[in-house]
Amino acid sequence: MKIEVGSRLLMVGDSITDCGRKRPVGEGFKDNALGVGYVALVAATLGAVQPEARIHVINMGMSGNTARHMKARWNTDVLAKNPDWLSIMIGINDVWRQFDTPHEKAAHVNPDEYKATLEELVVSTSPKVKGLVLMTPYLIEPSREDPMRTRMDKYGGYVREIAARHKTLFVDTQAAFDRLLTTVAPTELAEDRIHPNLIGHMVLARAFLRGIGFGG
Repeated sequence: MKIEVGSRLLMVGDSITDCGRKRPVGEGFKDNALGVGYVALVAATLGAVQPEARIHVINMGMSGNTARHMKARWNTDVLAKNPDWLSIMIGINDVWRQFDTPHEKAAHVNPDEYKATLEELVVSTSPKVKGLVLMTPYLIEPSREDPMRTRMDKYGGYVREIAARHKTLFVDTQAAFDRLLTTVAPTELAEDRIHPNLIGHMVLARAFLRGIGFGG
């Protein structure tokens, strides 16, 4: 596993990461402090299979966040927590707002802003942590011709480019869902194609664990 023994792993993102985590800081297993999604599944798997690794997981997801929102809280919610490793999954709302509120242009995070924001955060944070994991946004939709899926794939491509350029770990969550979508319908994983049920969160957790080289 690429994350060293005793590391503090902070996971940041939007509602998919948040998933009801404790405020102000989601950590520990009491009262679902890590939420009820992929972050909790990652922490539980690491604790059950490799307890000797003593990885301390912190959930700082925030429902409704775009890359713009995340940048605004970066110093207090990420850097101030002194993580050794940092996982970022952002971009779903950046795309979604362009479709569910098309006339509210001020709320939209266009491709240039998204790319620049993510790049800025990666560049400024890389020297302060041992490692970064970049996870793509996704849409639980098998048709690549679907307009929102097409746009989501574009934003996911930016994540891939930034991860390659800065040599971070990379997790393709869309590819992980696509494997299931050859067998199951999107509604079996998420009613709105965005917020996954427990099976969907397990897909995300497994993709993350593979991405960090977890062998359990």
